[in-house]
Amino acid sequence: MAATTKLTKKTLTDMARNLAIKNAAKTRKEELIHAIQIAEGNNSCFRRIPNCAISPCLFRGECIGD
Repeated sequence: MAATTKLTKKTLTDMARNLAIKNAAKTRKEELIHAIQIAEGNNSCFRRIPNCAISPCLFRGECIGD
């Protein structure tokens, strides 16, 4: 998936289901992204790092507005 593609809630809930994250459908989008980042072994940095230089990142486009 390209970094500029807007991630829908459905896409995120599908990812969360594949990662065995519970209650994904009831979780806010930003919190769900944090849970996905943690489940994948990454830092939960979505919208927490100004001027982020981490690349490649699936969430970068929405995180810093690329």
